[in-house]
Amino acid sequence: MSKVGIVGVGMVGRAAASAMVSRGSCRELVLVDVRREVAEAVALDLLYGIPTGQPLLIRSGTNADLKDADLVAITAGANEKSGGATDKSDAQGRLRLLGVNAGIFQAIVPEVVAAAPQAVLLVVADPPDPLADLTRQLAGHDRVVSTGTFLDSLRFATHLAQVLGVNPASVGAQVFGEHGMSEVLVWSAVTVAGVPLADVLQQRKLDAATFRSEVESAVRSANINIIAGIGASQYGIGAVTARLTEAILRDERIVAVVGSYQAADGVTYSLPGVIGAGGVQSVLTPRLNGDEKAALDRSIATLQQAVQKLPANAPPNR
Repeated sequence: MSKVGIVGVGMVGRAAASAMVSRGSCRELVLVDVRREVAEAVALDLLYGIPTGQPLLIRSGTNADLKDADLVAITAGANEKSGGATDKSDAQGRLRLLGVNAGIFQAIVPEVVAAAPQAVLLVVADPPDPLADLTRQLAGHDRVVSTGTFLDSLRFATHLAQVLGVNPASVGAQVFGEHGMSEVLVWSAVTVAGVPLADVLQQRKLDAATFRSEVESAVRSANINIIAGIGASQYGIGAVTARLTEAILRDERIVAVVGSYQAADGVTYSLPGVIGAGGVQSVLTPRLNGDEKAALDRSIATLQQAVQKLPANAPPNR
């Protein structure tokens, strides 16, 4: 019986819980929040929907109730709106949340690990990549996954598909590096049902520069546009959290772009990873053109600088 915990029942935590309940991602779900009454209310609200769908035990609890959990998703922390990270022109972006959220993680992670030492830790809160590095240090193990640019890659495929008038499931599109301002849209590898994008644009008589500008603008501004309307990006990342939970618990070995620790660079960032039992089992090394490689190097450097700002009393990165 698979048991999952969600720590942090704000907008993202609620969306993730709702997605897990509707999809039947696990058999037992424990919601934990410093506001116990909120966790209780969300659990009760979701409980009423269970008779219409998947059989699942859902309840609220404390970190101690995460005992024997197979996976714990950590969504707790300030979001972009509350943390003042909604300026599209700010090169720091969600990295501005690192200080406050690192403090929250220092309090949460040791308690989670004490209760569920074997659990995979899925870092969802922003900025997920450096917080995954901190989580890895605090946990003392490598079963840590950042949701990374999985959602960004879905946004990339979606906006490509909208302009081309095709189903997003037929579009192969990936975003590497930081889940943030320095992320790298890998245009050279985009395909539509296996057909290179350049060929599709030529067949459709579409101007490549205009097409690229339109799509890239939509992808990069998506998060801030959502925040402007409803306060936080939540439903997309909720679905991503549920999907990654399923892949890990069921040892599906799907390949998706998520954040994992790259020892050669000393930080966590997103590349295509084989996702199954234990988290990211291996990483596929991509072929990039010169501009993309340089952009990825800059993204890695941005994350390396961010990690230097992690709390000084955190254990050293191994």
